[in-house]
Amino acid sequence: MQSVEDIAQEIVAREGGYVNDPADPGGATNYGVTLATMRKLGMDLDGDGQVTAADVQRLSRDQAVEIFVTDFYRAPHLDLLPEVLQPSVFDMYVNAGATAITLLQRLVSQMGFGCTVDGVVGPQTIGAVRNAAAAAPGTIGDAYGIARRNYYYALADARPAMRKYARTRDGGKGGWITRAEGFISPRYRLTLAQHQERTKAWG
Repeated sequence: MQSVEDIAQEIVAREGGYVNDPADPGGATNYGVTLATMRKLGMDLDGDGQVTAADVQRLSRDQAVEIFVTDFYRAPHLDLLPEVLQPSVFDMYVNAGATAITLLQRLVSQMGFGCTVDGVVGPQTIGAVRNAAAAAPGTIGDAYGIARRNYYYALADARPAMRKYARTRDGGKGGWITRAEGFISPRYRLTLAQHQERTKAWG
């Protein structure tokens, strides 16, 4: 398995640099780190007594990696999940917070392993996920990736302003979908035609 630092470096590369898209509820973001996260951590990088978009712009790659490893991997106890799931859950946790956990909890519950859907990795969730992974060792990672892809499609169904993250202007797969499918075996990835069929109702 890759080290958590290597995974974090890949996440930073996928997230890219500074953006402040009005359609993105995360607001000002740099390397995937949002203004809200930096305010929570008290990261006043320019020393003006406030944490603002200017501080987000000053964030370095190394600082982003450290935040992800400490606050998005170790703090929510993703290191206690089966190794096969850690990269994808970690990547989604950066992208969507505790939704990454609730998605996993729903999945293992649907598989028959009782689990409270509360977005917290505690003893019950760890046990249920480990049992699910043991029961489906070759497919649990794909199942989570597919559930993640379905979540993004459903989010775009409900919020037209977010569709640009799921579908490109020319009808191809948007960043959300390619990101989710990066953790899915090739045989379970959608063809372009399947993707276009899934999104045709968007107009």
